[in-house]
Parts: sequence; structure tokens; C-alpha cells
Amino acid sequence: MGLKRRSKADSSFSMASMTDIIFLLLIFFMLSSTVVIPNAIKVTLPQSKKQTSAKPITRLTIDANLNYYVAAGKDREKQVTFDEITPFLQNSYVQEPEMFVMLYADESVPYKEIVKILNVANENKFKIALATRPQQRR
Repeated sequence: MGLKRRSKADSSFSMASMTDIIFLLLIFFMLSSTVVIPNAIKVTLPQSKKQTSAKPITRLTIDANLNYYVAAGKDREKQVTFDEITPFLQNSYVQEPEMFVMLYADESVPYKEIVKILNVANENKFKIALATRPQQRR
């Protein structure tokens, strides 16, 4: 009887498939990180103990140089004058009646500028929230 011996199983581990998976994950995370819209305008937010968990639909930013920026949804911020803020917010409200405005104001912005924005929101019955950063523990 001529029985053939079966070849022995190779006990070495191939990393080729693991490398492919790592590269696919790397590409996935690189592409998905570009979808995230960071807040491109640099503002140092004041500190607060409480933080809101609601997602803003409309963002209004005031930087340290008193420049105003607005954005709706996932759009990028665009610079506007103070007089253009009210029509922008009214237009956003028409598109989404349940909207609320998140105000990102640099901590060096005078209180008078923030009150002007709060007055615009109050006159038009917009819901508004002030963005802050978590308070540092000592």
C-alpha cells in the first residue's frame, strides 16, 4: 500500500491580513476625521461648573477682536456684521422652528456685546445658550 503522508500544517503566523486590516482602519479614521467640523475660530470660553448637553442648531461666535461669525447646522462659520445677525437667525428659525442658538463668546469680550446678542434673541423669541468650558479643579 502506498499511503502518502499528508504535509504538515505550517505553524507560522502570517501578519499580512492583520496589516491589511490596520491600514483599512487607518484610512477609515483619516477620512472620518475630516468630516468632523472643528470650531475654527479661536475663542477662550469662560469657565463654568454646569455644561449643556444639547446640540446647537445655530452657532454664533464672537472672537476677541469683536468679529461676529454665524453658522447653521454643519456649515462652516462665515463672518458677518452685527446687522446681519438678526436676518440670519430669522432665516434659520424659518427653516427650523425648534432651533436654539449657541453663543460662543471669548472671555475677553465686553459684557455689552453679549447683552446685544441676548437682546436680539429675546426680541425674536429665540432660545439661546452661552457656551463655556469646564471649570478647572484645584
